[in-house]
Amino acid sequence: QVQLVESGGGLVQAGGSLRLSCAASGRTFSAYAMGWFRQAPGKEREFVAAISWDGDSTEYADSVKGRFTISRDNAKNTMYLQMNSLKPEDTAIYYCTSHRRGGVQSSVQYWGQGTQVTVSS
Repeated sequence: QVQLVESGGGLVQAGGSLRLSCAASGRTFSAYAMGWFRQAPGKEREFVAAISWDGDSTEYADSVKGRFTISRDNAKNTMYLQMNSLKPEDTAIYYCTSHRRGGVQSSVQYWGQGTQVTVSS
């Protein structure tokens, strides 16, 4: 059974930074792409970023490019999302995802429970 556990969310002022972590277990972490999605109140869940199995390829939503950085440590079975220059519109529940294959564009297979990020103005 694949488990994805997010951590690192919280309350931060606009312009601040947070780093989210996602600890994965239940299958070979290094074989699969991973990603982050988010859902703001009253809005649909949206893609934030994805990273290939080896970390060599990444993709970002236009809204976070230049501010967020996705990374992974295959030795620790952990993925990260460094979020800088946070804006109130980044407020959302952030979900970790594990994908069906290793490529950065592969579809999501598993979801974490989510971690709340709140950015105050």
